[in-house]
Amino acid sequence: MSRLTISMPDQMNDWVESQVSSGRYGNVSEYFRDLVRRDQEVRESALAELRALLDRAEASGMSRLSLPEVLQAARREARQKGLLRDAG
Repeated sequence: MSRLTISMPDQMNDWVESQVSSGRYGNVSEYFRDLVRRDQEVRESALAELRALLDRAEASGMSRLSLPEVLQAARREARQKGLLRDAG
């Protein structure tokens, strides 16, 4: 097992210590291992979702739309989902 030394502001250290004091974690190392595991899970989930999207896109075949039309449709969909705002 490797050892890691980190520095953090007092406010963050207080938070970590409060998590340990609350009984949620046995010690500081457990808390950080949990954070790393959660980060790994989030990234693996995001990669799986991206792979699924790419697989669906590839399976859908070629579009008959031009590149500007595809971009326009993508922007319209992003705006509808609240992911893109109009400039200005």
